[in-house]
Amino acid sequence: MRTIAELAAAARDKLDPAHYDFYAGAAGDELTLRANEEAFSRRVLVPRVLRGAGKRDLATELVGSPLSMPVLVSPTAFHRLAHDEGERATARAVAKAGTVLVVSMAATTAVEAIADTGATLWFQLYLQPDLEFTESVVRRAERAGVRAFVVTVDSPVFGRRERDHRNGFHDLPPGLVVENLRDGSGEVRDIEMSAELSWEHVAWLKRTTALPVLLKGVLHPADARLAVAAGVDGLLVSNHGGRQLDAAVSTVDALPAVAEAVAGAIPLVLDGGVRRGTDVVKALALGATAVGVGRPVLWGLAAAGEKGVTEVLERLREELDTALALCGAAAPGELTADLVR
Repeated sequence: MRTIAELAAAARDKLDPAHYDFYAGAAGDELTLRANEEAFSRRVLVPRVLRGAGKRDLATELVGSPLSMPVLVSPTAFHRLAHDEGERATARAVAKAGTVLVVSMAATTAVEAIADTGATLWFQLYLQPDLEFTESVVRRAERAGVRAFVVTVDSPVFGRRERDHRNGFHDLPPGLVVENLRDGSGEVRDIEMSAELSWEHVAWLKRTTALPVLLKGVLHPADARLAVAAGVDGLLVSNHGGRQLDAAVSTVDALPAVAEAVAGAIPLVLDGGVRRGTDVVKALALGATAVGVGRPVLWGLAAAGEKGVTEVLERLREELDTALALCGAAAPGELTADLVR
């Protein structure tokens, strides 16, 4: 089984260079992109011994969705740039792994077709200024059987991704569209960002759907407290993989303060920079309930389709299980902050 780094190298060899840069790149000087991984590297584990941990149980639950391990697949766009079967191949691997796929609003496969794989799905939303259209997307996702909505809140405007500008990559190749943005007439709309979005729009979504609502892109503890007060069901501590605000704090650096702010009231998913099972352990010890992985899944998909995504998820499972044992823990919930320096 290949490492994530090896799958990333294989993906680079297979992908069109502009498509590779779309997946791999980030905003500005890509400081935050690098910081997400470097921040994990700065932290070391201080394991406990002789704990009688025995066999490990990795299973957990998030807002009513069971996970066989505290690792889910974060929303990423345009999977069909990586592989012809796109999001369906990703979803089959996720179903096999027994975890959750957060379907991107910018998927190149319709949510109904992804749901047909049997995977447990959440749906990522950019709340559109046209709330009537947004509600139609919400209803469509509900009918497809998604179990939660994940609202991206760190994108009042698009970040400046200089690799894409250099490559002139602004549109999908012929034959590919953002399938979840078809309106009632069948026309595919563009995603609209709006700096006017506010907590009122989150309240609107909470009134519009009975499903859990999580926010993706919260880094500041004050915003985390506001989210709890607003009745949000969970947070993804995320900087959009460095693709929005360059020089934003790394996710694992932001996590402890956010965890302190929510004080266990809602679950936290650490999203960004996870490349090894030891990264998962560090995030869980610092207050996350689970982690999300994005780029590693794209590397696996590009390298070997469904099999490559399975390689990524099972590699993380094996490494997490080993790291738990070596830290003296039998379950993710036994990890505590004193294990990390």
